[in-house]
Amino acid sequence: MDFIFVGLLEDWDLNIGSNAKNIALQLSLHHRVLYVNKPLDRKTLGKENKDPLILKHIERAKKKQESLFEVGQNIWSYYPPTILESINWVPNDRLFSILNKSNSKKFAADIKLAADRLGFKDFIIFNDNEMFRAFYLKELLNPTLYIYYSRDNLLGVPYWKKHGSTIEPKHIAKSDIALANSIYLSNYCKKYNSNSYYIGQGCNISQFDYSATYEKPVDIKNIKGPIIGYMGAIVALRIDMKIIELIASSRPDWSIVLAGPEDEKFAKSNLHDLGNVYFLGKKKLDSVPSYLASFDVCINPQLLNEVTIGNYPLKVDEYLAMGKPTVITKTEASDTFEDCVYIADRPEDYPVLIDQALKEDCRELQQKRVRMAKSHSWENSVEKMFQAIDKTVCH
Repeated sequence: MDFIFVGLLEDWDLNIGSNAKNIALQLSLHHRVLYVNKPLDRKTLGKENKDPLILKHIERAKKKQESLFEVGQNIWSYYPPTILESINWVPNDRLFSILNKSNSKKFAADIKLAADRLGFKDFIIFNDNEMFRAFYLKELLNPTLYIYYSRDNLLGVPYWKKHGSTIEPKHIAKSDIALANSIYLSNYCKKYNSNSYYIGQGCNISQFDYSATYEKPVDIKNIKGPIIGYMGAIVALRIDMKIIELIASSRPDWSIVLAGPEDEKFAKSNLHDLGNVYFLGKKKLDSVPSYLASFDVCINPQLLNEVTIGNYPLKVDEYLAMGKPTVITKTEASDTFEDCVYIADRPEDYPVLIDQALKEDCRELQQKRVRMAKSHSWENSVEKMFQAIDKTVCH
């Protein structure tokens, strides 16, 4: 089969993984894939942008340079050259719809050029959560199948909610299939499309070797245990500061280690005044396993709000892949891990559950966690996607 990926994709040249990128790579083992990077818009073009990837895209568009690249066996990365209009500021829904259709036509024309060059004819479009600019692609490109993939509750963000509360339900409804990486989002999609399926979340766990011996990173060597650790972006929109403060203040003999880039709210918080809370800053991807290996218990103190409620906590798979006892906040997604993690219904549960996790940890439980993480693979997610396709086509 031939697949065309569009949406809120991470640029292919950006050396980090993403759901769509990992699904595309898994598909490319047996199918051809055209990965269409996000198109430029007028607002981005007008900014003084220092992002080298955006500057490279702008340069390609201005000089009409080659924008279609083979990046692996059966997979091509494409930078659409046409500049789209920035229209989210438009207050009127009808006018927004007219301008959005114009953007979609330009976007579709670029995609068709690349698809024709590669000889893609009977293709499947995989739309990674782009509710606006891809809205008319089904009609304009006439794919064999059109898939809308929901991986974030974008309507919890004001930018997307402004026009998205009207457009996204229509987009999901007219798609042939809606897929989601969490139970919450698949239930949301089912409100508008009966062909909606939960396909789980994959995790690149090959870098996390439970059986390996890791040297302690320099900045954690002198921190006394037990170490209660969090690894990832430290942002106030997603992480509950009060839970971290509660753990630190109720158990002064524990060290709370937070490894990752922090936003302004965290940087200005009084957590920095607590003697047993350590902020270690952003870490390189290849160093993550050595930090996780140094933690006695891992935590995911998720803040519950419109943005996070439907999210799949990918870092929990990484924690489990290292065999680590893990305490997480109860959400709809937490049930996926219930046999292998400790689930906190309330912030006050965290210290109690961490105590329990420290006491109960053993080799048998560690191996059980690793098995759970390994079951959450991209291969399994793609297999579930094909099962959804079969059900829809045969229905």
